[in-house]
Amino acid sequence: MAKNGNVAEIDEGLYSRQLYVLGHDAMKRMQNSNVLISGLRGLGVEIAKNVILGGVKSVTLHDQGVAEWRDLSSQFYLREEDLGKNRAEVSQNRLAELNSYVPVTSYTGALTNDYLTQFQVVVLTNSTLDEQMHIGDFCHSKGIKLIIADTRGLFGQLFCDFGDEMMVYDTNGEQPLSAMISMITKDSAGVVTCLDEARHGFETGDHVTFMEVQGMTELNGCPPIEIKVLGPYTFSICDTSSFSDYVRGGIVTQVKMPKKVAFVSELVHFRLVPSDADELVALANDVNAAQSGPAKQDELDEGLLKKLSCMAAGDLAPVNAFIGGLAAQEVMKACTGKFMPIMQWLYFDALECLPEAEETVLTEEECMPRSCRYDGQIAVFGSKLQDLLGKQRYFLVGAGAIGCELLKNFAMMGLATGEGEVIVTDMDTIEKSNLNRQFLFRPWDVTQKMKSETAAAAVKQMNPSIRITGHQNRVGPDTERIYDDDFFENLDGVANALDNVDARMYMDRRCVYYRKPLLESGTLGTKGNVQVVIPFLTESYSSSQDPPEKSIPICTLKNFPNAIEHTLQWARDEFEGLFKQPVENLPGAQPLEVVEAVYKSLVSEYPRSWEQCVAWARNHWQCQYSNNIRQLLHNFPPDQLTSSGAPFWSGPKRCPHPLEFSTSNDLHMDYIVAAANLVAQAYGLQGSTDRADVAKVLQDPFCTALIPICFLLGGISGFQLDLMCFALSPKDDDTNFHMDFIVAASNLRAENYDIPPADRHKSKLIAGKIIPAIATTTAAVVGLVCLELLKIVQGHKKLESYKNGFMNLSLPFFAFSEPIAAPKHKYYEIDWTLWDRFEVKGIQPSGEEMTLRQFLDYFKVQRLPITMLSQGVSMLYSFFMPAAKLKERLELPMTEIVTKVSKKKLGKHVKALVFELCCNDITDEDVEVPYVRYTIR
Repeated sequence: MAKNGNVAEIDEGLYSRQLYVLGHDAMKRMQNSNVLISGLRGLGVEIAKNVILGGVKSVTLHDQGVAEWRDLSSQFYLREEDLGKNRAEVSQNRLAELNSYVPVTSYTGALTNDYLTQFQVVVLTNSTLDEQMHIGDFCHSKGIKLIIADTRGLFGQLFCDFGDEMMVYDTNGEQPLSAMISMITKDSAGVVTCLDEARHGFETGDHVTFMEVQGMTELNGCPPIEIKVLGPYTFSICDTSSFSDYVRGGIVTQVKMPKKVAFVSELVHFRLVPSDADELVALANDVNAAQSGPAKQDELDEGLLKKLSCMAAGDLAPVNAFIGGLAAQEVMKACTGKFMPIMQWLYFDALECLPEAEETVLTEEECMPRSCRYDGQIAVFGSKLQDLLGKQRYFLVGAGAIGCELLKNFAMMGLATGEGEVIVTDMDTIEKSNLNRQFLFRPWDVTQKMKSETAAAAVKQMNPSIRITGHQNRVGPDTERIYDDDFFENLDGVANALDNVDARMYMDRRCVYYRKPLLESGTLGTKGNVQVVIPFLTESYSSSQDPPEKSIPICTLKNFPNAIEHTLQWARDEFEGLFKQPVENLPGAQPLEVVEAVYKSLVSEYPRSWEQCVAWARNHWQCQYSNNIRQLLHNFPPDQLTSSGAPFWSGPKRCPHPLEFSTSNDLHMDYIVAAANLVAQAYGLQGSTDRADVAKVLQDPFCTALIPICFLLGGISGFQLDLMCFALSPKDDDTNFHMDFIVAASNLRAENYDIPPADRHKSKLIAGKIIPAIATTTAAVVGLVCLELLKIVQGHKKLESYKNGFMNLSLPFFAFSEPIAAPKHKYYEIDWTLWDRFEVKGIQPSGEEMTLRQFLDYFKVQRLPITMLSQGVSMLYSFFMPAAKLKERLELPMTEIVTKVSKKKLGKHVKALVFELCCNDITDEDVEVPYVRYTIR
């Protein structure tokens, strides 16, 4: 995208994660859209932030109001010194810093019809009903897409009008499904049967097309055909009775069909909320009485209406984040036709955030404005909660996309602004690709600054009162000396902002052990989830897990690939085998095959010049894409039959063909240049990207002869290979030839097997297992997380008060449910859950530590004789232990046994040990019991 707003090439380095969500076509359509956002209070700035990060052509900020105290509870680009200044003008420069490709201007005049005509999308927030009606009618008549968003305390609403006719090019954003065919019948409605390796996943009404069908070739490349699903492996298509006989093979692929949707400009649901509760109830009753048919309600919920009225003056950062994320996603839908828009109203409330006890009634005095930055929040929850928020001590793990959004909300809500503290840890530095969604960072922070420190400084600008400390530590066993018992015991809770399951599970275990609330969330493109873990109430994050990712069989990777995912995994394995593992295998004693690989690296294939690097690459190309394929076809000829007489090369097996090298083939040269430069880098030689020079080297007889390359090394004293750690991610600057090699290697193998190739963008997504991400989903998810935080701080006790959430903004779909209660177990008449444990004090009143005999006797008294006792992976006691060893241990202190068995000293930071027990009950049956927390300090 060009920095003047004109359409140009998309900056994939910046938009990489978002491109995996929207695609290039949608991004280009977004570049043509000028967006107006009216109202720059908390909701307006949230929408503007997300839209600017998204990369539209331009954004105009409109507001005729000035900053007030209550704005500061959620408007993160207003400062106390900005009070009395126009909100749009103050926010303009700060919002413009988010994306240099999106011009941001401010406007403080009236929204006349002439002025509105320059925009493709108009967003109204904090607007009157008259404005909504007038602007709505005008925009509808002129084909300008309109979004109206409002929040009032714990309530939010959203309205979309995208005209009489809008084309949605992709309703769900999912990758088109594909399946391999085993049979197609000739019938008035031909039945397609897919291989039973996996369910086809199609739905009735889907459209499909075909390729590589042998026999019934009329289907190959046909226009999209609507299908009717008959079963998990079968579906019917059009009349195939006149087609040729089906022989074998074929691939069926889903085709995304554009869908027309229509909107009305009706706005009857949008009304201003009177500040007087009785007035609102009377108004609602009058409106209801005038209705007829299904629209008329037998009885209105007057209590709900009064709550709405009482908190109408409230302005909450979490609600604005949630509605603002949704509204910004609707802007992108309006610009691109990507994903299904909201049709047409969305209403949201989070009333379960209010105090649980019915007798707890907030007085008018408690909710009165204090001329402070939290007035918008005090209007809903009163001043006592504000004091509680200021005292909170929270540990935030991760300062990426979710972490940045959490910190912004923490600052606006006033978390840790009194005696409390936020500790945020992240070991990463800031990369260019982060800027598209990690909005606390700027271009001048890239590659130099740590995420945690930079994010902490940024939110201090938003609210100077927040007490925040940035760390650069990875959470795990290695940092338990830092994040020890004292650290966790002093916390009020933990918020995860992590991007991997292992770290999430580790933090979950720590929170269960220390009995601390955990706020867990994650995003995947337009999908997001929120889980709240409450001690003694809910299950933990680790209580349920997704099924493991399906792996690709080795035989498929080595000899029988049939999809680009297979060739990309093969290429990644090839990279690691050539450039990573030989270096990792250098130290210590190794198996024979490893020694041989090291010998190749250091002796038989050690290049002494750039020309020899090129020769190595050319030789390896010949082996992989010609010689090895010829050998495979020698073993399994194209006409090979199975023992049953069926063709060997059929079903998922695609018959390959060898390639012939040519310097005029760009893909062949891509491979040689990348591979040769990687070898040169590894051996400290000067490489080259001059293709003419490389082609000239390839004409040399020693290259074309393709004899084994033997560059004997006179001596290897002081020699060291560069370790090429391959980590495919958007943070790669793509100048190290890693991706060049992966893409070329994969597409060459795909050509061997007639598999459609993948471009660099798609290859990076698949091979790097990159998580698609977009700012809108992150903002919305974090808004829900912070609503749960409000409940935790208030001390909500009811399971039904908390909400786990899942959303998919592309559909759009939202689901909320109570967390699952912690499963109960039982021994004798005692119920227990994962939150329970035995507390055993290791130091006796005498000052001596408990021995193993005393420990066993302790549980015998509780009618739980121990059969096995372990600490971590160390077995401390078992009923089958040799008598001599048992006699030796029985009189030893527990910590001495632990250090003796584990061969590790206990650090001074360790205050307690965890012991796992296997016990019998009085009937000698195994019984499941909690673990033991054995305190030693």
